[in-house]
Amino acid sequence: MADISSFAAIYYEEVRRSFRGYKRLADGGMAQLSDPDFFHTPDGESNSVAMIVKHIAGNLRSRWTDFLTTDGEKPDRNRDQEFILAEADTRPDLMRRWEESFQIVLDNIGSLTEEDFGRTVTIRGGPHTILQAMNRSLMHTAYHVGQILFLGKYLRGSEWTSLSIPKGKSAEFNTMKPEDRKKAPNQP
Repeated sequence: MADISSFAAIYYEEVRRSFRGYKRLADGGMAQLSDPDFFHTPDGESNSVAMIVKHIAGNLRSRWTDFLTTDGEKPDRNRDQEFILAEADTRPDLMRRWEESFQIVLDNIGSLTEEDFGRTVTIRGGPHTILQAMNRSLMHTAYHVGQILFLGKYLRGSEWTSLSIPKGKSAEFNTMKPEDRKKAPNQP
């Protein structure tokens, strides 16, 4: 069994890899969307990709700024406003916030030490172990990235380029050598 120090280092790197991977998937999906698609809201109860981007950026900035020392729900965050698009919420501005928020996450994870793994952080006044807080943030991000991809695939229809193994191509993918899979187009 690995000691806690090596587990912490391995875990931090896996969380960083996962955040980068989910961001890469979302970026690949959003790159396929026109501005009208990016801002399209399927109905009054649904979110557009733009709203999801605004929400993820706000959530990650809040959770990961001063991760170890302040509550993850920052006083200047207005979560409800993340689901309302204002005139200033242009695609370039939303994407700037998206990029900045992921950089905050990756920088903070990269600065964590093995000793930090045993610490407790606070989110909305409640205590969380580092493991709980990181898992909570990663799962929340993955959930919303799935929404972005679903909306993109729905909106683009047959023009959507798969970001994973396309339908009907599993057998072909399985015959590839593992080192060749990363070189193949449209592979995760």
